[in-house]
Amino acid sequence: MSNRKPYTRPMPRTWWLEHPFYRFYMVREATVLPLVFFTLSLTAGLICLVQGPQAWQSWLDYMAHPVVIILNLVALVASLFHATTFFSMMPQVMPIRIKGKLLDGKWVVGAQWAAVAVISLIALVLI
Repeated sequence: MSNRKPYTRPMPRTWWLEHPFYRFYMVREATVLPLVFFTLSLTAGLICLVQGPQAWQSWLDYMAHPVVIILNLVALVASLFHATTFFSMMPQVMPIRIKGKLLDGKWVVGAQWAAVAVISLIALVLI
């Protein structure tokens, strides 16, 4: 029996930078970071709302800070980018067949964006 170790290929931390597919994948997955900030900010807002008017006003002042506004805009762009890439992948991931024929991917993507628009309009009307 041999005491030799098997060869393990070295893997640098930046291995994903060498291929455009992996770069795009990592950027897409990194869009969650601004969304975490946005989610935590909204959660803090709910907590402040429960604590009373003074806490609520301090949260509103926090949300009006220019850095927070910029971070929220980055979160919006990240969210739209993530939705766009998700919607564009949907026809390949889950092909829809109607009467044995494959539905064109443009219809699937269009239906998803239409659903987003309708839900957004309902939210705007209700709020």
